[in-house]
Amino acid sequence: MSETKRFENLKVWQKSHELVLEVYKVTQQFPTEEKFGLTSQIRRSAASVAANIAEGSKRQHLKEYIQMLSISHGSLSETEYHLLLAKDLNYLSDKKCQEPFNLSEEVGRMLNGLIKSLSKRREV
Repeated sequence: MSETKRFENLKVWQKSHELVLEVYKVTQQFPTEEKFGLTSQIRRSAASVAANIAEGSKRQHLKEYIQMLSISHGSLSETEYHLLLAKDLNYLSDKKCQEPFNLSEEVGRMLNGLIKSLSKRREV
């Protein structure tokens, strides 16, 4: 496989992976009773963003790739909600929430740009 074709080389994947690592870091301090609740949900939704980008990049058809990026965007929104919930439950301080929120916003902008770019290519 060519090095340029690897999902790891996509900037949006790199940034989304950074988000997953940050989410894992901030959720380590969640209460133990949340291990199978919010901790699991937020980690799963964050990982889903990067996983769907990776999966989509290997799809044979551009339409499928765009669909997987759209699913990633949905998982990103889910992650943002879980972060807000964690903050409202006082599991995360405003300060601890800031980095994952910043990363999430950046990933969202990058996903929008990639979807827009691929959609234009699809129209040609």
